[in-house]
Amino acid sequence: MTAIDPARSPLAYNDEDFLTSDDARPLRILAEYLQPMQTFHREHISDTVVFFGSARIAPDGPMRLFYEEARELARLLTTWSKGLPSRSIRYIVCTGGGRGIMEAANRGASDASGKTIGLSIGQPPELRSNPYITRELSFEFHYFFMRKLWFAHLARAMVVFPGGFGTLDELFEILTLAQTEKLNRSIPVILYGSAYWNEIINFDALVQYGMIDREDLARFEFADDPKTALRILQKRVGEIQEKGTPDFAHSGKPAR
Repeated sequence: MTAIDPARSPLAYNDEDFLTSDDARPLRILAEYLQPMQTFHREHISDTVVFFGSARIAPDGPMRLFYEEARELARLLTTWSKGLPSRSIRYIVCTGGGRGIMEAANRGASDASGKTIGLSIGQPPELRSNPYITRELSFEFHYFFMRKLWFAHLARAMVVFPGGFGTLDELFEILTLAQTEKLNRSIPVILYGSAYWNEIINFDALVQYGMIDREDLARFEFADDPKTALRILQKRVGEIQEKGTPDFAHSGKPAR
């Protein structure tokens, strides 16, 4: 009988060919859930305020005002949150980790000497991580749906700056989860830049055609300057007054 060479028979969790195979996909998905959870617990991250917006808004481009105001809002928010009496880090700025508005928000939190999270997806190039994310809180995901879960998991509020397909996707996913009562808590949504949002989305027409109820328009608010947005955030997150790690989207009880 030929002896088995241990060097040629790696343990399953050390077998790179297996771990990158289709059969091991559930393990990779689970890893993208457990690794951030472990890190947030270790770093005492209690909850977040998520900033969404276009990666194409440059600090020296034609829409640079939005970059500057996202940076200022993140700075104000971080300064305020650092003064709250808590053993955990509250309302930490979280972004998709890329350039544009994401970079501006991470940069503003860094300006206030606060920790800040980046949940990047890798490709295309404009989505690669910006340099202002706290090193131990920078994550790269392969699976979009796991990245989305972590956006929602710890979110106490969301600020949505002008953006394209990705920004719209994230906005409407949260609004849909709220509308269908798949969230255990309220997540205030601020649409930053009312002229932009009212031009690209005819919210009143959605009501007019019966696609949403008029009450659904109360699921978000508009802001056009950092101080107004901060006041809304302070008021709305103060109304929630939850402690500890929040629940995220869940399956409701099945209808009988």
